[in-house]
Amino acid sequence: MQHNNFKVTPLPRICLISNGEADADQGKVLLAQLNLLPETLPCMVQIREKRLEARELFNLAERAGAIKLPAGSLLLCNDRLDIALTAGLDGVHLPENACPADKLRTFAPNLIFGCSIHSLEALHIAERSGADYLLFGPVFDTPSKRRYGASQGLHKLGEICMATSLPVYALGGIIPDNAALCMEEGAYGAAGLSVFQDTARLVETLEQFYSIICQ
Repeated sequence: MQHNNFKVTPLPRICLISNGEADADQGKVLLAQLNLLPETLPCMVQIREKRLEARELFNLAERAGAIKLPAGSLLLCNDRLDIALTAGLDGVHLPENACPADKLRTFAPNLIFGCSIHSLEALHIAERSGADYLLFGPVFDTPSKRRYGASQGLHKLGEICMATSLPVYALGGIIPDNAALCMEEGAYGAAGLSVFQDTARLVETLEQFYSIICQ
């Protein structure tokens, strides 16, 4: 995959996160999603498959990286710099408690590094470590995040966005109907998992998001 010069080209406004169930389908849904992405709608795609062993994850990342994505798209791996490098991906997305981005950037100066955050304290840590973007949530209630606690809400999203110059993606229960509310709070883009799982409606869903976020 040819790396996107993200320091010059703006980041995509949509972040699509894989479903985390690749042990059952070997990434079938993710690969279908990548093949369906409209040429005119760049996306940031995060391969987040915690159930896979390293070799399986590498194989999926390599297959995903071989797909021609819309210009300006970025393909990242969750938490695994080694796999992102060997599979030729564009970057790594780091959980809040992961190794700091600046430590990893020493080994991969050309990759993009994003960080998940859930508080202002985590935001400042991510900023100091040289993160390129932030993923904040859950903003709204969503079944996949309930075990981690209550949703954080739009007000907290606004606080996070006001406190940083980094692009902030809103995550957690984001759908086209509420995406505009996140943009009003200063979010740069929207991230999601379940909202993109219906491949029959993927193109329509992406178009709806882009019409709202980029208006």
